[in-house]
Amino acid sequence: MGIDYRLTLAGDLPVEQVAQRALPDPAERPAGTPPLLGVDLDAGRGFAVSVRAGRDGYVEVTADHGEWLWKPKQYVSLAFHMDKQADPVWAVGGMLTIVHRVLHTGPEDATLVVNGDWLLLHRAGGTLVRHRASWWDNYGVGDMFTG
Repeated sequence: MGIDYRLTLAGDLPVEQVAQRALPDPAERPAGTPPLLGVDLDAGRGFAVSVRAGRDGYVEVTADHGEWLWKPKQYVSLAFHMDKQADPVWAVGGMLTIVHRVLHTGPEDATLVVNGDWLLLHRAGGTLVRHRASWWDNYGVGDMFTG
């Protein structure tokens, strides 16, 4: 069983544009028919990526101080499915590089969730807040997304 991470961006965004922001190398870019694109990067990055657009989103997860709920009217999500055979530190580091790129190439409100249960970060109104400091430290990325 692998681990799943989901980055959700609020807004009516073209999935092709989000895929290009996430993975600018055409050889790695998700392909398919909108509203769903996907690519298997298990061999090179340790995960597969899918990009999907939707409406009436619903994110209910546990945050540092209890339950956290977000309902974007329109959204695009990037789902990362980690290969259970991949080195988790390497795969998570690569996934976070993509998350960082996406967040720094657009202003959208966003969430990053692990296994549909735990909020790792959210951005609202331009303010980014990290959750679960022990998770970030466990992967050696405690300084990512700060400042």
